[in-house]
Amino acid sequence: MSEKNNTDPKQRNSGLSKSKNILQVRKKIALQGGGTKAIEKQKAGGKLTARERILALVDSNSFHEYDLFVEHAGRDFDMNKKYLPGDGVITGTGTINGHPICIFAQDFTVAGGSLGYMHAKKITKIMDHAMKLRVPLIGINDSGGARIQEGVNSLAGYGEIFYRNTQASGVIPQISVILGPCAGGAVYSPALTDFVFVVDKISKMFITGPEVIKTVLGEEISMEDLGGAKVHAEITGNAHFYAESEVECFEQIKSLVSFIPWNNKTTAKPFPKKTPRTRQYKIEDIFPSNPKQPYDVRDIIKSIADSSEFMEIQEKFAANIVIGFGRMEGRTVGFVANQPLVLAGVLDVDSSDKAARFIRYCDSFNIPLVTLVDLPGYLPGIDQEHSGVIRHGAKILYAYSEATVPKITLIMRKAYGGGYIAMCSNHLRADFVFAWPTAEIAVMGPEGAANIIFRNEIKNAENPDEVRKQKVKEYKDKFANPYVAAAYGYVDAVIEPDETRKMLIHALDISEEKRVDAPDKKHGIPPF
Repeated sequence: MSEKNNTDPKQRNSGLSKSKNILQVRKKIALQGGGTKAIEKQKAGGKLTARERILALVDSNSFHEYDLFVEHAGRDFDMNKKYLPGDGVITGTGTINGHPICIFAQDFTVAGGSLGYMHAKKITKIMDHAMKLRVPLIGINDSGGARIQEGVNSLAGYGEIFYRNTQASGVIPQISVILGPCAGGAVYSPALTDFVFVVDKISKMFITGPEVIKTVLGEEISMEDLGGAKVHAEITGNAHFYAESEVECFEQIKSLVSFIPWNNKTTAKPFPKKTPRTRQYKIEDIFPSNPKQPYDVRDIIKSIADSSEFMEIQEKFAANIVIGFGRMEGRTVGFVANQPLVLAGVLDVDSSDKAARFIRYCDSFNIPLVTLVDLPGYLPGIDQEHSGVIRHGAKILYAYSEATVPKITLIMRKAYGGGYIAMCSNHLRADFVFAWPTAEIAVMGPEGAANIIFRNEIKNAENPDEVRKQKVKEYKDKFANPYVAAAYGYVDAVIEPDETRKMLIHALDISEEKRVDAPDKKHGIPPF
């Protein structure tokens, strides 16, 4: 028989009340972060606090914070006398559009958001949760870097984060948001994730800062010019999305997560089927009759995508190729398209890298690929050759060949040489290849081909210019059309432009349950 509790109810209630008060006091102190002055300084720089950022991103009343009372492990350099609320990072779970996510946000108001042992433990703990629960991980980076006072423990913390980034790659979506400084070893975690968001005048990413560069190399450069948002969005390609403000950035993230699945065992949530805005996006009005006239391929995408909505990725980087998400009949589709407006849509070092990475992402997360082709081939030149266009160009070949998701290709105009093969041709196992009557599939353009094939004829002619024109026409008549490729079965159907959406949707429908038996191997070796 259990003993009766003889404690006076008033004493019991008093004890509970006292415990509750202690909790509230401790919680209030922890929630103040670095204190009023530090918060005011953060806001003076046009930045939200770490907790405000999380609450602005997740659904209302959905955020649940964990490890609020974690304390730092530093004991040297008087660190044992300092209290760092939450050790400078906020971690927890919430929902976006009703779907669960794991999230962390570094708090710059607490020791500059520097990463110490327990700071890293909090991050790795929420990363482990994301992997166990198979939900996306969002990391908001705003940190001065490794906490020097904790020595090798800080470096160990980064290593543990990098390892988890790698293990989670291709399993759950990983999103990095740079909302402050992110320097030194800290930049490698975002580099290992799927999507990196930056904000103008706020985001800063670099391995070595301006002071180190000045000391070592004697070169002077501002933080903005070295590693600001525009630099990474336009030049380095390290950023996938660029925003003018933090609020705009959060809206971009909300839009992105509506397109992608929550893990690699599911598919993206379907949306209601909607037709394109055909009054604004008519293929016959967008696509020029002159084969040498450029056009914006994004308008072609919008002419076939649901609601004419297209979320472009890395818009400002390697603009000669366009990548991004749209929907067809409510399902998410990854679009890869040559952009005739920029360098005639050629493939080069950067565009190959850009496309290959996106193709592999879509393949990892069960997103079908639609490829729109119009290019004269790979970009020639000494700079490209010396920059390794052979190695980089091979990445897109590898990515398409490796991909097992449904792959649908449309050849709209030029498809010459290696570019024809690389852009998800039949030979790289595209499931369906369609071509418009305007398609030109050949080893090279008519002018170049005629000059090689009929070199002697042209050279020995009485009127070389006239003979060259005749031979160019002869080559065009024979090869500047889709019918030779169709005769060999390399093109599955030659279609009218206004049939495009219908044909693509049908191809996606019937390839939905596609299965590919891959060779038994640990993994391939891409041309990194």
